[in-house]
Amino acid sequence: MHSLDLVKTFISLLALVNPLGALPFFISLTESDGPSERRRIVRVASVAVTLVICGAAVVGERFIGFFGVSVEAFEVGGGVIMLLMAVSMINAQVGGSKHTPEESIEAEAKQSIAVVPLAVPLLAGPGTISTVIVYAGKVTVWWQYLGLMGCGVLIGVLTFVALSLADPISRVLGRTGINIVTRLMGLMLAALAVEFMVGGLGEMLPGLKR
Repeated sequence: MHSLDLVKTFISLLALVNPLGALPFFISLTESDGPSERRRIVRVASVAVTLVICGAAVVGERFIGFFGVSVEAFEVGGGVIMLLMAVSMINAQVGGSKHTPEESIEAEAKQSIAVVPLAVPLLAGPGTISTVIVYAGKVTVWWQYLGLMGCGVLIGVLTFVALSLADPISRVLGRTGINIVTRLMGLMLAALAVEFMVGGLGEMLPGLKR
């Protein structure tokens, strides 16, 4: 995995996690919480996002191998999920693969939303996990795992910053500004999704490369 691949990995994971897009949800569900509780939720959610990404990097490939699924097939499937999420993001919506109406109702009744549903699946959902597993399958040396997990740590830090500054960011950007950022990330994600699917199909069907 070259440095360019790590950059691409970081961009794709950042677009998938999209902490800015989660701000309206976070604000609405924590409006009745005090400052200390909100800080606790931010800390726990950020750590959970990091652990999900790092965990998928370490055990994800073994997990799909246990079920006899190749990385190439998973790459195509992950690309489909990414593309569906990208379409939702381009429409400035939270895709059903990340969060459902039922989960929103359940979240309102929870005492704490830090891990479920904020960290999983709203931030680090199926698309994020599948993407990490695909990139982990391309790792050839140990330091590349460190680079991949480093991306997870950095995204956790950015998630912490975004959620900690949720109110001022929302005031500055407004819902329109957040939607614009979400749409731009959706466009990048769509391009990466197509690349995932083409790459996976090319490995599974070598004749397509001719």
